Formats: sequence, structure tokens, C-alpha cells
Amino acid sequence: MCGITGIFDIQGQAPIDRGLLERMNQIQFHRGPDEGGVHLEPGVGLAHRRLSIIDLSSGQQPLFNEDHTVAVTYNGEIYNFPALTDTLKAAGHTFRTHCDTEVIVHAWEEWGEDCVRHFRGMFAFAVWDRNRQSLFLARDRLGIKPVYYAYLPNGQCIFASELKALMAHPDLPRSLDPRAVDEYFAYGYVPEPRTIYQGVHKLPPGHTLLLQRGRAPGEPREYWDVPFQPHAPMDEAQAMEALVERLREAVRIRLVAEVPLGAFLSGGVDSSAVVAMMAGLMDDPVKTCSIGFSDPRYDESAHAAQVAERYHTSHRQRQVDPDDFSLLDRLADLYDEPFADSSALPTYRVCELARQDVTVALSGDGGDETLAGYRRYRFHLQEERVRNHLPLGLRRPLFGTLGRIYPKLDRAPRMFRARATFQALARDAVEGYFNNIAVIRDEQRLNLYSPAFRRQLEGHMAVDVLRRHAARAPVEDPLSLVQYLDMKTYLPGDILTKVDRASMAHALEVRVPILDHPLVEWISGLPPSLKLRGGEGKYLLKKAMEPHLPNDILYRRKQGFAVPLDQWFRGPLKQRLQDTILGERLQDAGLFEMNTLRHLVDAHVSGRRDYSAPLWSLFMFEAFLRRNEG
Repeated sequence: MCGITGIFDIQGQAPIDRGLLERMNQIQFHRGPDEGGVHLEPGVGLAHRRLSIIDLSSGQQPLFNEDHTVAVTYNGEIYNFPALTDTLKAAGHTFRTHCDTEVIVHAWEEWGEDCVRHFRGMFAFAVWDRNRQSLFLARDRLGIKPVYYAYLPNGQCIFASELKALMAHPDLPRSLDPRAVDEYFAYGYVPEPRTIYQGVHKLPPGHTLLLQRGRAPGEPREYWDVPFQPHAPMDEAQAMEALVERLREAVRIRLVAEVPLGAFLSGGVDSSAVVAMMAGLMDDPVKTCSIGFSDPRYDESAHAAQVAERYHTSHRQRQVDPDDFSLLDRLADLYDEPFADSSALPTYRVCELARQDVTVALSGDGGDETLAGYRRYRFHLQEERVRNHLPLGLRRPLFGTLGRIYPKLDRAPRMFRARATFQALARDAVEGYFNNIAVIRDEQRLNLYSPAFRRQLEGHMAVDVLRRHAARAPVEDPLSLVQYLDMKTYLPGDILTKVDRASMAHALEVRVPILDHPLVEWISGLPPSLKLRGGEGKYLLKKAMEPHLPNDILYRRKQGFAVPLDQWFRGPLKQRLQDTILGERLQDAGLFEMNTLRHLVDAHVSGRRDYSAPLWSLFMFEAFLRRNEG
């Protein structure tokens, strides 16, 4: 895995500051500590940090075609590169290396912008074509690898794997985007294509961007979407057999590496299934690692050990200190933007542990989104059945009133926490789903903000992120729709961002077989009843894995990879919470209503309410502000 960065003068051929480009590149040293490279020519600068995985002796970047008119800086793995190499050689292209990077420059020469359609893998890259005077940016289909870019007032475009590299450029505007701030407090991350800064963008998953010298920049172009095209009829046994075979193939092509390789093993269904497939494909024991917690609500280490014993893996486990707060300040450095997923803490630790034995690790990420594993999908379908029987004109006043008067019971079993359900039923499907997933819901966010900041929002609605994707979703089924929404937002914006930054902080490459795009396409076309049945998420995967994994792994209650924030904020972090949330930094930001902040802190610390999620969001926003002061 690697880091890329570059500067492109769209208007002319102004000299590129080599020292500046090298500083931007060096900021991403952690992504590629093995080697670094820089290429400059009039109006163009490309830079690269390399983590060597395949063809260790060659493949240095930026890498060129035969006559040095095409150059690439690239982050990722293209798993079908041997077959593509043969195809391109047959078309007359000459290769000097045995790495996947060189495939990109020749694929660009052969197919132009459509080259990305031929790649199977995870990637983010920039191709400079001197003859065409063009810079081509591309991101993989699911958004496993990141690309940030910005247009500067001087006519340049800058890009990088991480936002921190762009921040090294002195001409980059640093004004916060009010809409992005609101979306952060709604979702817990800033969804694509926004970043926290105005004028800085994320290239969305499955998109490319072509910049040509002398022409005004165009919009990113989508080259792939999750199809949700139904398959020809097949029975359940056929579907199970096909799923196992396709998953095994997705794992197999991700086992190619010239460095030590292993897997994360949480003890959940997805990572256990990946390890089971690996064990059947590898001659040596699979190297696995897991994190344990002293709090049984979060600890899955015994289940991970059970799978490790079944498949005789070389297993390493670490118990995380429940009061390990040493990473709190580190998170703001890792993620550059405010990021409120508290599981970033154990994710960082498991990546740190894995790197002691391996350079590449396979993970089970993506199973919940593709195979309907989240409990919220079940609740959403229950609400949809009510919506389908009552028109919105009746539901909105009826359930809206109930949602306002019903008490908020944070600690009660979900069946008694009806307030959120009533609020969701008073809305349409997309608004209802947003209500269920929002870290801080609309009314609460408005109370959180100062009058001045509310005016800056100019009526912006964070739910429009989901509405934009829903409007072009290739599905009508309610389960498929919310899966699609998560694959467009939560998966790239939270899950994959979390894993990319935590792993690359340790120069660890993480491969994600469940997000192999042919597998994702195939799963999307399965009937929804094979994904969620009788309240059982990932139904087909669990049935298919019964010969490979014990039932108490497959059918136990799902546990989250999280930390006990509610206890931390009432115990060891109580004083720090009060000092942070009620301190000068958030007050001076001018974004917040301080009376609301005091209420959140007082109600949580006293035990009257569980406000750990909004407080953590504020906690991490303050850390972002502190890191970016001045």
C-alpha cells in the first residue's frame, strides 16, 4: 500500500516547487516507508511513497511507459494484473517489471478512461499523459482507497491520498464548510464528495476525473455502480454453493504477496469466513490476530480463539486496557477531518498488533452492507411495513405527536424505546432511515448550533445526502435501498476510511475480499430474502458457512467493535470531558449553543441520559479544531 500526491497546472506550465511537493509527499511517509519518488516536468509534479508488496526489486514510482510520455503514481492492488499483462502484451505493449503498477500505464494507452473498467482490485491513482496534456484521477469501485483533491486560486490542482498532504500547500483555503460540519454531526463522518473544508473534495468511489490543460475542470465521471440486477432463478443450495466458490476465489486472488500475509480475526461471521477460506487455500498456518476487552459487552476474543483453534492458525491476541486513552489525541492526526466512530481506537490497536507479524492482512469488512448484517435493516423493514399500510398524511401527525410526547428511554430494551420509532414512522422511508442512523438527529442538531451557525447553514438538510443517492438507486425493494445507501455513504465514509487510516498508520496493507467487485455485483442480485430472513441477517452466508464454522459463531448475537464511552465519560474521562466540551475552544468556534453543551454534559455525567454518541462527536470535533489551530 502506498501514498500518492501531485500538483498539476491546469492553465499552463508554471514550474512546480520541488521542495513543496517533497514535503507533501513526506507527510505521507507512514503510508509507504520503503521508498519515495518524485517526477517533475513543466506544470506537473507527481510523488509517491511505497510500501513494497509485489515485485520488491522493481516497480518504483512514479512509473513510466516505454517512451516516458505516460507516468503513474498509484496506491492499491490490481489482482488481475497477470491476465491484463498478457492481454496488453498481445496488443503490442512492452513490460519492464512484474508488478501491477505497470499495467496501469499500458491500460491507459490502450483503453484511455475506460482502463478502470478492466481493473479488479482496490486502487487510487493519477496518470499524467504528456501527449494529451491530461491528468487522470481514478478511485476504485467501492472506495477502499482514498483520493482528495482541490483547485487552487492560481489554477493548479493538487491531490493526495490523505488530506494532511494537501494541507501542507500554503495556497490551500482552510475555511470550514458549514454543510460538512452539519453532515459530520449527523453521520459521524463527512460523506463523499465533501470534506470539512470548502473547496476540497473527495473523489467518490467508482469515479474518475479527467483534467486537460487549457480546459476548465469537468465533474467526476461515474464508471461503476452496484447493479442490483436479479439473477436467473436458482434454489437455495445452488446459491450457497455459488457464494462459497465466489468468496473462495475473492480470497485466493488476494493471497499473492512477497511479504508476510495474515488476517484479522474478530470472531464474527465475516472475518471467520475469510479465515476459513484462507485456511483451505494456504499450505502454512494462517497468521491471525484479534483484540480482547475486559468488558464482556465488547469482547469477542473467545470466539476468535475458537475459530483459530479449529483452523490451527498462528494466532496472536492482545487484551486492550479498558482505560487506554493514549490514542485520543492521535485520532485527530490520523483522520485529518472530524471522525466520530469510536471503534477507530480498537481498530488502530488491532492493526498495530497485526503489523508485528505481517505486512498484509485480509479483513471481513463489507459483509454487513452487502449481505444485510446490520440489525438496523431489520428494524427498518418493520417500520416499512407500517408505512405501507398508512399514508404519510396520516402517519406524520399521528406518529409525529407520539414521538414528541413519548419519554426518551435510553437504557430501556429497544422494544420500549418507542420514541425513535415513532419519529421514524412520521417520515418517508429515506428520512426514517436517516432518523435511525443519525448520530445527532435534526432537532437535536439545531439545538446544538448557535443562531449564527444556523444562519450559515441556509436551510441545509443532512438527509439530502441520502436523498441524492436514493434518487438514482437502481432498486425499489426497501432492504436493497438501505443497503445501497450504506454502500454509498457509511461503507466508504466510515468503515473503509477507518481501516485505511488505522492500517496505513502502521504501514499495513489491508485487503477486503468481501468487497471484490464481481462478488458484490453477484450478491446484489440475490433475492433480499436470502440476505435477511426471519430476522436473521446474512442468512445465505451463515447457511453456506455451516460446514466450515460452528453454529455458536454463525448464529450468536452480533457484537459491535466498540468501546464503553458511556462509562468512560462518567468515570476516568469525566473531567477531561467537561474541560473539553465546555472549554474555550468550542465556545470560541462560534458554532455551538453553550447551554446545550452544558445540558449534554450534565445529563450524561449524572446518569439521567446516555449522550455518549453526541459527546464523542463533540470531543473529536474539538480535537480536530485543536490540531488545526493557526
